[in-house]
Formats: sequence, C-alpha cells, structure tokens
Amino acid sequence: MRKLVFEWLEREFVELNGEGRSGLGAAEQTRDLFDRFNAELRGLGLSLDHTVRTRLWGRDRASRDEGSRERVAVLAGAARSATSSYISPSHFDSEASVALDLWAMRPTSPALAKALVEYDPPIVPLRYLVWEQVVVLSGVTAVLPTLADQVADILPRIEESLSNAGSSWEQVARMSCFLHRGQSVDELKDLLARAVDVRFPSFEVGFADGYSSEGKLVEIEITASTLLGHPRG
Repeated sequence: MRKLVFEWLEREFVELNGEGRSGLGAAEQTRDLFDRFNAELRGLGLSLDHTVRTRLWGRDRASRDEGSRERVAVLAGAARSATSSYISPSHFDSEASVALDLWAMRPTSPALAKALVEYDPPIVPLRYLVWEQVVVLSGVTAVLPTLADQVADILPRIEESLSNAGSSWEQVARMSCFLHRGQSVDELKDLLARAVDVRFPSFEVGFADGYSSEGKLVEIEITASTLLGHPRG
C-alpha cells in the first residue's frame, strides 16, 4: 500500500493506493482494501467518511463489476463520494483482481458535512460533492460512436455540474482523463483544447482497456473549487 499526505486547495488530503490480496474473490479483495484504508486513515485522525474520491481498477470486467458493487455497499452514508472505475490488466503488479485509489480530505470545519448531489434520476455514481468549497465530480462518460462524439457529449455535462456546484471551468484544479488504449492522446488533447479555452493547473491522461459499459472510449474526472472559495492550483 502507498500512502501520501499532501496540501492542495488549501486543505490537507490523503491519497491511498493498494491492490487486493490474492487468494480472495474480487468482492472480498475490495472490502479488505477498504478495511485497510480505513485503518490507515484512522491513524491520521480520519476515516472513510472523509473520502472524496475513489478510483477502482479491475483486472477484467467481472472483477470490475464485483468490486464496484462492494464499493457501493462500503461507501454508503457519510462515506459516499465521487467514483470512477476502469478495466486494466496491466495496472496490476500482483495477482490481485481489484485495486483502489482513494482520496480523503481533512476539513477545516469538522461540523460542516459534504453536500452530495445525485443524478436525476439517481444512478450508481454520485454526480458530484461539494465540501468546504472543494468540488469533486465522479467520472463522466458516454457511449457514442467516436471519441469526438463522446467528448462533445461529456464536456457540456461537466460544465453543467460545475455551474450547479457554484464553479466553472476557470476554477478546475485538475482534469484527469482515462483514455482507451486504442485511442489517440493527441486527438483527445485537440478535442479538449477546441472545446474548453482554459489551461488547467493540472491535466493528466491515464489509460484503460475498458469501463463500466462497452463502447466507452474515455472517462473524465474533475476536481475544482467554488467561485467564491479557495483558488485553484
């Protein structure tokens, strides 16, 4: 397991990364990872309730699906947070079938709870959360014929979520794109540059072999601040 404590958006964050224990099923690996993550967070005076984002990796579709269902069960109530999930056999250094990345935030005002915003009608992923002027969107995807079609569908929905949360493209602190390995990074960057005239403080492209549904070619995660909140960066 990897643990990193860092300052960002004028808050303290904790990042945890781990792979499941081989010999367990995908659901059991996921629950065990969350148990281990919770123990690490408690050692810092936090818990899973402080989670703002998780990213789940499955070795194959069955592992991704089992892990995702278990994540829904574990991260319920106050622990509910932004999510994304990917299929990528090459992500793993062990024989595990599930891996997790988790980000938790230490609030400056413990009495202030996360504001959780669902899709209408609600679906498995949270639409976004706002916590002390920090805005965290779940990964946004689309099933359309081409990468250009998908990006053109995804970006307006992200913009709408940012606007509803009291934010904007100008307040985005990080855009994380997870691109299908068969697609072009240069094409993705060109599509984004033509659609959004903003240079983000942090922009990254990762890679995946699959997503929650067949036909998806990219998933985009956004972290931002509110317009009246802390500066991005």
